[in-house]
Amino acid sequence: MSVTIGVFDSGIGGLTVVREIKKLLPTQPLIYFGDTARTPYGTKSPETIIQYAREDTKFLLEHGAGILVIACHSAASTATSTLKQEFSEPIFEVVTPSIEQALALTRRKNIGLIGTRATVTSDVYEKAIHARLPDAKVYSQACPLLVPLVEEGWLKTRESRMIVKKYLRPLKNQQIDTLILGCTHYPVLKQIIQEKIGKKVKIVDPSAEIAHAVYSYLEAKDQLSEKSHGLEDRFFVSDLTPTTQEVVQCFLGNRVRLEKASLPKRE
Repeated sequence: MSVTIGVFDSGIGGLTVVREIKKLLPTQPLIYFGDTARTPYGTKSPETIIQYAREDTKFLLEHGAGILVIACHSAASTATSTLKQEFSEPIFEVVTPSIEQALALTRRKNIGLIGTRATVTSDVYEKAIHARLPDAKVYSQACPLLVPLVEEGWLKTRESRMIVKKYLRPLKNQQIDTLILGCTHYPVLKQIIQEKIGKKVKIVDPSAEIAHAVYSYLEAKDQLSEKSHGLEDRFFVSDLTPTTQEVVQCFLGNRVRLEKASLPKRE
């Protein structure tokens, strides 16, 4: 029996997750919600992030999602436990598989993390890594300007390159050997990030890791879709502008129809 995958993000960055999921599961029905009206989540309080994540989850469930993917690292690091308590559907988040891959890749136990302020201040990555590898060193860097740059489509500008370089300098000085991209917006800047951090540093792309986790789950449950069943993937955003449409096309490599969403009213 086929199941519909629901993916939500604070904006359009979660489309990096969608892109990787569709590579592995091209015929699995999928619904995406990007909260472009309220992005970024990383500058909000934990209480606000949890409320937004709750509303995003309800929206996806109301539109037929059978499993949920939290593509937003700020929401994953802040709201996962709450969502798992409140909803019975299987919930996947980008943090856990990213940590597992970082631990597999690191050779000198010197791990770097870049993310939003909410992700960095949550200490979720540090706690989880130290629980598995107590003598690891974890260096975190908040990069609040990167999400707006990506949302605006500033992917290859000189200004973006300068900002990435400035954010990465402290991590480069610590001689990290592995770098976790702690935000689903960051993979579209991966080429610049690799260049500025150094080619010897292994980069963990959360989008690829979460896609493999979802695939493994569906395979184990015998819920892989062998054909499309006539269901089209749907892409919702809470605010729709011409710029949003252009950037979405850059993320996915093809043009998709975006639908403007109305979120459930707060209880």
